[in-house]
Amino acid sequence: MSLVITDNLTKVYGSGPAAITALDGVSLHIQSGEFVAVMGPSGCGKSTLLHLIGGLDAPTRGGVTLDNKELTSLSDDDLTLIRRRQIGFIFQFFNLIPVLSAEENAALPLMLDGVKPAIARERARSWLNRLGMGARVHHRPNQLSGGEQQRVAIARALVIEPMLVLADEPTGNLDSRSGEEIVGLLRQAVDDWGKTVLMVTHDPRIASFADRIVFLKDGRIIDETRLSGIAGDEKMVRDRLTDI
Repeated sequence: MSLVITDNLTKVYGSGPAAITALDGVSLHIQSGEFVAVMGPSGCGKSTLLHLIGGLDAPTRGGVTLDNKELTSLSDDDLTLIRRRQIGFIFQFFNLIPVLSAEENAALPLMLDGVKPAIARERARSWLNRLGMGARVHHRPNQLSGGEQQRVAIARALVIEPMLVLADEPTGNLDSRSGEEIVGLLRQAVDDWGKTVLMVTHDPRIASFADRIVFLKDGRIIDETRLSGIAGDEKMVRDRLTDI
């Protein structure tokens, strides 16, 4: 079943001669329980695609359907509820609140949605434990490594039990070892915890953890590749990027 459908999705910034087309007629289906990576040159529309699917921005033309709901037809309040309860966001720069502990950062989405603090913190601790952060729940971000901070960010994304996780360069601010650990957790979120993940990355090694790679160029999908889960996939991805 398609959890996400984009139909002729287009985003234009500006108008007249200064207009820039960031996304140009992208039609894409993402199945429930699928891990999809999006790759392509800088400025090709990767992050714009994630922002439109996540309801963080509105398309110029076309539409996004999430779980049979057309996002562009929703009121601002309904769209806010979908972002808060059905979509988990993970970014390159963690976006943790410095004065809060790991547990408090991870619990924040639930508390903003009205969940009692004690219950929210309990759920946050549960996810932090799953993500290998059980001994660090009371540490603040400046007491954690980059990889640990991203684990907290993943817990924050998963604590709402989202149907869709959107990850924008989630390993881009990490060393290679930490990056592989983080994408391994996203793989586990799909395989063991039943999530659907859409991830933007520039790294072929990170992309090779996905089930499928969508290649963008100049705002358009130019190719899609389904991966086999073997070591040779990384080389195939590198070769394909060279051709773009």
